[in-house]
Amino acid sequence: MEKEAITQLTALAHPRRLRLFRLLMRRYPEQVAAGDLAQALGLPASSLSAALTQLRQAGLVTQSRHGTSLLYAADLGGAGALTDYLISDCCRGRVETCFDKKLPEADMTKTWNVLFVCSGNSARSIFAETILRDWAGDRFNVFSAGTRPQSTLNPFAVELLRAKGHDTGALRAKHVSEFQEQSAPQMDFVFTVCDTAANEECPPWPGQPITGHWGQADPVAATGTEAEKRLAFQQAYGGLKRRIKAFAALPVDTLDRASLQRQIDDIAREKEDL
Repeated sequence: MEKEAITQLTALAHPRRLRLFRLLMRRYPEQVAAGDLAQALGLPASSLSAALTQLRQAGLVTQSRHGTSLLYAADLGGAGALTDYLISDCCRGRVETCFDKKLPEADMTKTWNVLFVCSGNSARSIFAETILRDWAGDRFNVFSAGTRPQSTLNPFAVELLRAKGHDTGALRAKHVSEFQEQSAPQMDFVFTVCDTAANEECPPWPGQPITGHWGQADPVAATGTEAEKRLAFQQAYGGLKRRIKAFAALPVDTLDRASLQRQIDDIAREKEDL
């Protein structure tokens, strides 16, 4: 494993390749097109291709083809092998020194803090906040925020929530920095619900919450007739509702951290209904 570890560490030892790998980890388990990666990182195609090739050769990135597009994802098997090697060999099993691997103890009385993040915090993350609060507000404290929030909520989003019977009185657009202050509640789960927010590098969350990426197309960007725009909001609401329903059904109080993360990744893999 020493030779493989040196190859992987060498691949990660360049800022461009490290940024690329971190982005793919934030988007995991989603497979991302090369063009989207180049745009998110501001890289020319040739530089991106070279970085992807080295990460693939190191066993840190996978490649697949969908039609004429090449799609890339983080290789958790390769990254996990590197981590295991560093813990078991380099650290000689001293997990408490090298890594915090402790799992949360079951707490049947805990109310879990959940944050949904998108770019504008005017539609998708607002949908997610409202749906989970109304479905399971006794088990979760639910929040939402944006990396570049709008000053007001999108009127189509508010109209849809009211039509679905949700109370919108307390909803407002918020910047993600509100939840990174020392006085903010410590999050147990942080979900990005748009690709733009997942692409951005945010400071590490205190307490290392479990994370997930449930990207939805931006309904605010929809064009066409009013009916077509409303349909885009309906689709975003429906996609988030299915995933949040699956999340709310998880026995969060009894699963360990690793099991929870796997379950959330599985929810992200679920195909949307056509």
